[in-house]
Amino acid sequence: MRSDTSGAIILFDGVCNFCNASVQFILKRDASGYFHFTSQQGSAGQQLLHHHGVPSSLDSIVLIEDGKLYYQSDAALRICKHLNGMWKLVAWLLLIPKPIRNFFYAIIAKHRYRWFGKSDSCMLPKPEHRSRFLDESER
Repeated sequence: MRSDTSGAIILFDGVCNFCNASVQFILKRDASGYFHFTSQQGSAGQQLLHHHGVPSSLDSIVLIEDGKLYYQSDAALRICKHLNGMWKLVAWLLLIPKPIRNFFYAIIAKHRYRWFGKSDSCMLPKPEHRSRFLDESER
């Protein structure tokens, strides 16, 4: 696993169609290349989750930024803060109490496979984005 990654790392469910679409969405709106990615199922993702003591039962996107771990709505909204365009404004939702935000996040997380589908394997990044994927950069 690379240790020289600057910026933040997003750990996503690599077999979730909604999560893969979210990664593509972020890539299009992160022109500065602030975010790097790894699937939670990949070796880099597994190492990071273990290193940070994330329980395997956690059903959430994970953001590692400045050595801190964020998940559920905190991760999603902190990601929005770094995206181009009007998406930065979505971060104001951080003012809503976390239990309320996470209630709605949990509904989407619980039903994401049923609503958006599931892949048999993790997505392969486009060649122009491979350097932003931790597991891909090791190959």
